[in-house]
Amino acid sequence: MRLLSEQIRREVKDPRIGPVTITAVEVSRDLGHATVYFTPFAGIGDAGAALEALKHAAGYLRHQVRNLMRLRVAPELDFRIDDSIERGARLSTLIHDAVADDRNKHTDADPDAE
Repeated sequence: MRLLSEQIRREVKDPRIGPVTITAVEVSRDLGHATVYFTPFAGIGDAGAALEALKHAAGYLRHQVRNLMRLRVAPELDFRIDDSIERGARLSTLIHDAVADDRNKHTDADPDAE
């Protein structure tokens, strides 16, 4: 994960990528495949464009990983946008709104409650 992050930052010059954060890497047991989850840093940038650029650079990054880690075979890299942070923020907002709505309903129903 750190190696990929560093290689993307240092070696990949595609302007569509911009600053990205590698959030997780899932590697198969045989090291034949790796799913790399990323998100644009601080939500800045176009995740779709970054995904296309990373897919385009996947072969180069695979070669770099193989050489730097001294592997005989490097995993195929499959990049995916990690939307878990957005989903978490959305759920948090929904919970906050539901609690505030519930609090308002109880306050409206019983004026002597406070």
